[in-house]
Amino acid sequence: MVKHHGITMLFCLAISVLIPTLLIAEPAAAQPKKIMLASTIGPIDAGIVGALEEAFTKKTGIVVEHTGAGTGKAIQLAETGKFDLVLVHAKALEEKFVADGFGTKRYDLMYNDFVVLGPAADPAKIKGMKDGSAALKAIAQAQALFVTRGDKSGTHVKELEVWKKAGIEPQGAWYHVYEQGSKGNAPTLAFTNEKQAYTIMDRATYITMKSQITLQILVERDDILLNYITLIPVNPAKFPQVHHAETMQFVEWLQGKDAQMIIRNFGKDKYGEPLFFPNSPEGKKL
Repeated sequence: MVKHHGITMLFCLAISVLIPTLLIAEPAAAQPKKIMLASTIGPIDAGIVGALEEAFTKKTGIVVEHTGAGTGKAIQLAETGKFDLVLVHAKALEEKFVADGFGTKRYDLMYNDFVVLGPAADPAKIKGMKDGSAALKAIAQAQALFVTRGDKSGTHVKELEVWKKAGIEPQGAWYHVYEQGSKGNAPTLAFTNEKQAYTIMDRATYITMKSQITLQILVERDDILLNYITLIPVNPAKFPQVHHAETMQFVEWLQGKDAQMIIRNFGKDKYGEPLFFPNSPEGKKL
């Protein structure tokens, strides 16, 4: 009996030493770091947002999860403190977001441009015009059907900027506010094509949908139609819960050569032309 008792004692001693060792050797798995991004819809629909997120996660292990909304709505989402970063394209709204203390700083990421699209019949006779505001004035004078997102998105803000330069406040039966404009540029363009109307649209959306629509680019290459896309980290001084260190790691990577090369080449293989152009200080050198 004594011998068995001794063996039992040794066994218990071994277990008591082993259990703490096992506990130390196998800590609970750490939750993966995650950045919450509120992004304008166009670059998501084009696929560039997903491509950049995937490359960053592969390099760092940090997951980026995005929610798409028009620029105005994306900024409102970020003002709740539930997002770490915004990707938007409406300078006046961006500057207000920073000035009000919600964002830290605007970082240039990429750009493309807007174009004036319309039916081949072109009832307003704007094809080939070089001045976007003059083209919209001609559309208004002809009272030709024009579709707007009407949702304070970056696309809508740009459209209003061009109307303002034309000295016109568009209204009337010819100026149609698309009821589902907040769903993005792709649904808006599909609806405009269905109506064979005019609209202002970013070139990336047009390129990705070109094979599905009959609308044509009628006016392009006016400086007022340039579309600059910007990053703004949410301010950790206002929202201490944001993942600021990881966000800045993402921003710095997006500004760097690897990400800017992804932007420069994105879409070339599928569409024969890029959808966006690099615009960070590093990207401008490429």
